[in-house]
Amino acid sequence: MRYFDLICLGTVSIDLYYKGETLTEGDGRFELAIGGKYFVEHFYEGLGGGGANVAIGAAKEGASVGLISKIGNNPFLPLICQKLDDAHVIHKDLCNIEENYINISSILLNKHGEKTIINYRTDHQNIMEREDDYKKLKNTKAVYMANLSSVSLKERIRILSHAKSNKVKIIANLNVTDCRRPIDELLSFVKYVDIMIMNAYEYADIVKVSYESVDFHSNIIDKYVPFTKDHIVVITDGKKGSYAYHDSKIYFQEAVSADKILDSTGAGDAIQETVRNSACNCI
Repeated sequence: MRYFDLICLGTVSIDLYYKGETLTEGDGRFELAIGGKYFVEHFYEGLGGGGANVAIGAAKEGASVGLISKIGNNPFLPLICQKLDDAHVIHKDLCNIEENYINISSILLNKHGEKTIINYRTDHQNIMEREDDYKKLKNTKAVYMANLSSVSLKERIRILSHAKSNKVKIIANLNVTDCRRPIDELLSFVKYVDIMIMNAYEYADIVKVSYESVDFHSNIIDKYVPFTKDHIVVITDGKKGSYAYHDSKIYFQEAVSADKILDSTGAGDAIQETVRNSACNCI
């Protein structure tokens, strides 16, 4: 079996994008009439999902990447597989192909690339369907687990425990539900993780304070959650940039500005999960 730099566990979806002047908006919302029909000037399709976004981002950096996900056996299957192949993400023999499963998003974009997402996905509770699936985690240097909000905490802990027994690095993205759990419940997950990633609002949920009260330029790890002091903690804060905390040091990366934004969907998921000292300013 092939050996990987990184295996990503998470969702993969087909994303359908619509952008046009007829998509009227006001007060931060699209304003579409019930019964209306809208013709747009721009359409394209792409892949989404926390697992696929990170896998594609890492592959673009030259890493050997595999994706473990669930893909529906439906008309979108060939398109999804082709796009993963084009991105040099290995999925054959890693992804589970399931009947009657679908994950699809329709994404409305305004002229600034800001979006509204309408998603449908079939309910599922497992990403590892068989005991043999766990063997897929052996041949890699690192494992990235996306938020997997529909998969139980118990199963995710079991997956991470198995991966950790193979002495691989574990990178995990916490979801909103996880961040609102009691600390002692979260500890059972965190103890298997080497690098934790979340956004600033999710971090505020973990420490049970308001987002506005947190000074992310300070040593928030020692102040709020000292049990993560041996981890690398990465916090994204949208246009304000991103932070990393490790060994009592704080790293800050400014958000990259762009003159023209086509689409910001997946930008949070696709942030590289390793903070490089050469690209960051130590505070």
